[in-house]
Amino acid sequence: MSKKLTLNIDEELITFAHSYSQKNGVSISKLFEQYLDRLRSTDQNEELNSRTTALYGLFQDSLIPDKKQLRKKFHEKDSN
Repeated sequence: MSKKLTLNIDEELITFAHSYSQKNGVSISKLFEQYLDRLRSTDQNEELNSRTTALYGLFQDSLIPDKKQLRKKFHEKDSN
């Protein structure tokens, strides 16, 4: 069910929104709805895979190694 929403937005953003909506053939309401929907879906606190979590920050204090070095580090962490 759709409901009306009134917003106070910077005039420059309103001008941009009108221009963007005309160029892309989508209403400002639909743009805003899609934006909020995307925020909602990316704002979910999804837990990372345990293997991914184990790698987090692994190369924080050094340059990112090449692919072979990454695989070696990954398998070292996995075997521990």
